[in-house]
Amino acid sequence: MRVCLASTSPARLMLLRQAGIEPLTRAPQTDEDAIAAAAGAERGADLPPAELVLLLARAKAADVAHRLASEEPEFDGLVIGGDSMFELNGRVYGKPYTPEEATRRWHEMRGATGILHSGHSVFHVRPGAEPREATAIAEASVTFADDITDDEIAAYVASGEPLHVAGAFTVDSLGGAFITRVDGDPSTVVGMSLSTIRRLAAELGVTWTDLWS
Repeated sequence: MRVCLASTSPARLMLLRQAGIEPLTRAPQTDEDAIAAAAGAERGADLPPAELVLLLARAKAADVAHRLASEEPEFDGLVIGGDSMFELNGRVYGKPYTPEEATRRWHEMRGATGILHSGHSVFHVRPGAEPREATAIAEASVTFADDITDDEIAAYVASGEPLHVAGAFTVDSLGGAFITRVDGDPSTVVGMSLSTIRRLAAELGVTWTDLWS
């Protein structure tokens, strides 16, 4: 049983490898901003973060699953897509991209608790059959230390790590020392919930241990 990760995220790839799975990786060809804007226009308001991360996860996984089905008709396995956003004080944060924005967020996050929303989409792709999908949302609350100094924030931002991750933090690398509590599946905060992926695989008739390399 093969696995394809519909993502170029190093954190998600590392998670699967640590769980005993060596996946293929394919970059989804999706315009996330356009997808979110279209969904918001249809509703007449921005989607709640849980709905938005699921929508984007489904778009990524669907794109890769259908390309695999046409480009590699012999592929038999799972395609996994995910998306994450961090919610703090009623505001939703994706990747900060700039040092200024990352610094501003860390001053706000210091001593606070937010929610990491993670959407998951798993497709079972088989030769000669239509891909089947299972989806779920996982959430974990994250509490940040209240004694983080301005110098520590500046040094962390200067490392570059928080610029390209949802919420401007990691729990499994340099940012981990600034986090005092995680409630929920810890892997959700890394990039996707392994327990959720296992459950979705089971819904599609696939045993988790069959995915081990």
